[in-house]
Amino acid sequence: MIEVSEGDITALAVDAVVNAANSRLAGGGGVDGAIHRAAGHDALQAACRALGGCPTGEVRLTPGFALPARAIIHAVGPVWQGGGAHEEELLARCYRNAMAVASAERFRSLAFPAISCGVYGFPPERAVPIAVREVRAALARPTTVEQVIFCCFDAAMAARYRAELARIQATFPP
Repeated sequence: MIEVSEGDITALAVDAVVNAANSRLAGGGGVDGAIHRAAGHDALQAACRALGGCPTGEVRLTPGFALPARAIIHAVGPVWQGGGAHEEELLARCYRNAMAVASAERFRSLAFPAISCGVYGFPPERAVPIAVREVRAALARPTTVEQVIFCCFDAAMAARYRAELARIQATFPP
Protein backbone atom coordinates (compact mmCIF):
# COMPACT_ATOMS: atom_id res chain seq x y z
CA MET A 1 0.00 0.00 0.00
CA ILE A 2 1.25 3.46 -0.94
CA GLU A 3 0.13 6.52 1.00
CA VAL A 4 0.85 10.22 0.80
CA SER A 5 1.08 12.33 3.93
CA GLU A 6 1.95 15.90 4.62
CA GLY A 7 4.02 16.69 7.68
CA ASP A 8 7.11 15.78 9.64
CA ILE A 9 8.81 12.57 8.50
CA THR A 10 10.71 12.42 11.80
CA ALA A 11 7.45 11.83 13.69
CA LEU A 12 6.41 8.73 11.73
CA ALA A 13 6.41 5.41 13.58
CA VAL A 14 7.57 3.25 10.67
CA ASP A 15 10.25 0.60 10.47
CA ALA A 16 12.51 2.98 8.54
CA VAL A 17 12.57 6.53 7.30
CA VAL A 18 14.58 7.38 4.23
CA ASN A 19 16.88 10.35 4.63
CA ALA A 20 17.72 12.58 1.67
CA ALA A 21 21.40 12.57 2.61
CA ASN A 22 24.56 14.15 1.26
CA SER A 23 27.49 11.99 0.19
CA ARG A 24 29.36 12.61 3.45
CA LEU A 25 26.29 11.54 5.47
CA ALA A 26 27.10 14.61 7.54
CA GLY A 27 23.69 16.12 8.06
CA GLY A 28 22.74 19.40 6.51
CA GLY A 29 19.64 21.38 5.70
CA GLY A 30 16.09 20.35 4.93
CA VAL A 31 14.95 16.84 5.76
CA ASP A 32 18.56 15.70 6.35
CA GLY A 33 19.07 18.25 9.12
CA ALA A 34 15.65 17.54 10.61
CA ILE A 35 16.37 13.79 10.77
CA HIS A 36 19.78 14.37 12.35
CA ARG A 37 18.32 16.69 14.99
CA ALA A 38 15.37 14.41 15.81
CA ALA A 39 17.43 11.21 15.90
CA GLY A 40 20.05 12.75 18.19
CA HIS A 41 22.74 14.53 16.25
CA ASP A 42 25.81 13.17 18.07
CA ALA A 43 24.79 9.50 18.01
CA LEU A 44 23.66 9.61 14.38
CA GLN A 45 26.72 11.60 13.34
CA ALA A 46 29.02 9.00 14.90
CA ALA A 47 27.19 6.15 13.14
CA CYS A 48 27.33 7.99 9.82
CA ARG A 49 31.02 8.83 10.23
CA ALA A 50 31.74 5.12 10.76
CA LEU A 51 30.14 4.37 7.38
CA GLY A 52 32.64 6.58 5.55
CA GLY A 53 30.21 8.31 3.20
CA CYS A 54 27.96 7.09 0.42
CA PRO A 55 28.06 7.56 -3.38
CA THR A 56 25.21 9.24 -5.25
CA GLY A 57 22.44 6.77 -6.03
CA GLU A 58 23.41 4.46 -3.18
CA VAL A 59 22.05 3.99 0.35
CA ARG A 60 23.41 3.24 3.82
CA LEU A 61 21.61 2.03 6.94
CA THR A 62 21.86 3.28 10.52
CA PRO A 63 19.70 2.79 13.60
CA GLY A 64 16.90 5.30 14.13
CA PHE A 65 18.27 6.31 17.55
CA ALA A 66 15.73 8.76 19.09
CA LEU A 67 13.31 8.62 16.15
CA PRO A 68 10.09 6.61 16.38
CA ALA A 69 11.44 4.75 13.32
CA ARG A 70 13.69 1.77 14.04
CA ALA A 71 16.14 2.65 11.28
CA ILE A 72 17.25 5.33 8.85
CA ILE A 73 18.06 4.52 5.25
CA HIS A 74 20.33 7.31 4.01
CA ALA A 75 19.87 7.82 0.26
CA VAL A 76 22.18 10.16 -1.61
CA GLY A 77 20.20 11.70 -4.42
CA PRO A 78 21.68 13.57 -7.35
CA VAL A 79 22.09 17.31 -7.59
CA TRP A 80 20.07 18.49 -10.60
CA GLN A 81 22.42 19.67 -13.34
CA GLY A 82 19.91 20.16 -16.12
CA GLY A 83 19.18 16.52 -16.85
CA GLY A 84 22.28 15.59 -18.80
CA ALA A 85 24.27 14.00 -15.96
CA HIS A 86 22.21 10.80 -15.49
CA GLU A 87 20.24 12.45 -12.68
CA GLU A 88 17.05 10.51 -13.43
CA GLU A 89 18.79 7.12 -13.28
CA LEU A 90 20.66 8.09 -10.12
CA LEU A 91 17.40 9.14 -8.47
CA ALA A 92 15.71 5.90 -9.55
CA ARG A 93 18.60 3.97 -8.00
CA CYS A 94 18.01 5.73 -4.67
CA TYR A 95 14.44 4.46 -4.55
CA ARG A 96 15.34 0.96 -5.83
CA ASN A 97 18.20 0.60 -3.38
CA ALA A 98 16.18 1.90 -0.43
CA MET A 99 13.38 -0.57 -1.19
CA ALA A 100 15.92 -3.41 -1.55
CA VAL A 101 17.53 -2.62 1.81
CA ALA A 102 14.11 -2.35 3.47
CA SER A 103 13.17 -5.79 2.18
CA ALA A 104 16.55 -7.31 3.09
CA GLU A 105 16.10 -5.97 6.64
CA ARG A 106 12.56 -7.39 6.67
CA PHE A 107 11.00 -3.97 7.23
CA ARG A 108 7.25 -3.74 6.72
CA SER A 109 6.82 0.04 6.64
CA LEU A 110 8.91 2.77 5.09
CA ALA A 111 8.62 6.55 4.64
CA PHE A 112 10.27 8.54 1.86
CA PRO A 113 10.81 12.28 1.54
CA ALA A 114 10.95 13.85 -1.93
CA ILE A 115 14.60 12.92 -2.52
CA SER A 116 16.63 15.62 -4.31
CA CYS A 117 13.65 18.00 -4.67
CA GLY A 118 14.87 20.51 -2.07
CA VAL A 119 18.27 22.16 -2.17
CA TYR A 120 19.46 19.65 -4.80
CA GLY A 121 17.04 21.28 -7.24
CA PHE A 122 15.56 18.19 -8.93
CA PRO A 123 12.33 19.31 -10.64
CA PRO A 124 9.39 17.70 -8.80
CA GLU A 125 7.53 17.16 -12.07
CA ARG A 126 10.33 14.80 -13.08
CA ALA A 127 11.19 13.36 -9.65
CA VAL A 128 7.71 12.34 -8.48
CA PRO A 129 6.97 9.98 -11.41
CA ILE A 130 10.35 8.31 -10.86
CA ALA A 131 9.65 7.83 -7.15
CA VAL A 132 6.18 6.40 -7.74
CA ARG A 133 7.34 4.13 -10.58
CA GLU A 134 10.25 2.67 -8.60
CA VAL A 135 8.24 2.09 -5.43
CA ARG A 136 5.38 0.47 -7.34
CA ALA A 137 7.84 -1.78 -9.18
CA ALA A 138 9.49 -2.85 -5.92
CA LEU A 139 6.12 -3.58 -4.30
CA ALA A 140 5.16 -5.73 -7.32
CA ARG A 141 8.08 -8.07 -6.57
CA PRO A 142 8.38 -10.32 -3.52
CA THR A 143 9.13 -8.03 -0.57
CA THR A 144 8.44 -7.73 3.13
CA VAL A 145 7.47 -4.07 2.66
CA GLU A 146 3.71 -3.63 3.00
CA GLN A 147 3.38 0.12 3.51
CA VAL A 148 5.21 3.01 1.85
CA ILE A 149 4.49 6.59 2.80
CA PHE A 150 5.57 9.52 0.66
CA CYS A 151 5.88 12.13 3.40
CA CYS A 152 5.76 15.62 1.95
CA PHE A 153 6.76 18.86 3.61
CA ASP A 154 4.01 20.89 1.98
CA ALA A 155 0.57 20.57 0.43
CA ALA A 156 1.78 21.27 -3.11
CA MET A 157 4.21 18.34 -3.09
CA ALA A 158 1.62 16.05 -1.48
CA ALA A 159 -0.86 17.02 -4.22
CA ARG A 160 1.75 16.20 -6.86
CA TYR A 161 2.29 12.70 -5.41
CA ARG A 162 -1.46 12.09 -5.11
CA ALA A 163 -2.00 13.16 -8.72
CA GLU A 164 0.78 10.88 -9.96
CA LEU A 165 -0.56 7.92 -7.98
CA ALA A 166 -4.05 8.54 -9.38
CA ARG A 167 -2.67 8.82 -12.92
CA ILE A 168 -0.71 5.58 -12.59
CA GLN A 169 -3.66 3.80 -10.98
CA ALA A 170 -5.94 4.84 -13.85
CA THR A 171 -3.37 3.85 -16.48
CA PHE A 172 -1.99 0.68 -14.89
CA PRO A 173 -4.40 -0.78 -12.34
CA PRO A 174 -2.87 -3.35 -10.00
